Parts: sequence; structure tokens; C-alpha cells
Amino acid sequence: MFDTLKDILVKKLKVTPGQVTPDASREDIELDSLAVVELSMVLEQELGIVISDNELIDVPTVGDIARLMEERSAKI
Repeated sequence: MFDTLKDILVKKLKVTPGQVTPDASREDIELDSLAVVELSMVLEQELGIVISDNELIDVPTVGDIARLMEERSAKI
């Protein structure tokens, strides 16, 4: 799921690929609140994974976002 998230961050949100690591925080990859809202929408539209922007803001690292995506996709 990390690779899927990285692909979305790089292609849709224009994050530099080298910045996207499992330990990177939102600040590390320069993901502001507007980008978090966009990420939430992309996850739902393209993957059918519902994670609110508020939940994404509370998640500390990119790796944690990927784990949350895995948990949510398992429920579908």
C-alpha cells in the first residue's frame, strides 16, 4: 500500500519522489491542509478507501497513512 500512496503523492500532489519515505511526516513532504483534503478525495475516488482529512492530519507519518489505508481497504 505504501507504493500506491507514494504514487498518488508524486503524480497527483506533486511531491518529490525522494521525499516520500515511510518515516516522513506531512511537514517533511510539504503536505499542507489543502493537499490533505485532496489526498482524502483521491483515496476515496480512485481506491474506494474512505479516510477523512481530519484523520489524515492526525496520522504522524507516510508509513502510518499507508497502514491506515491497508486497514480501511481490508474492511471493503
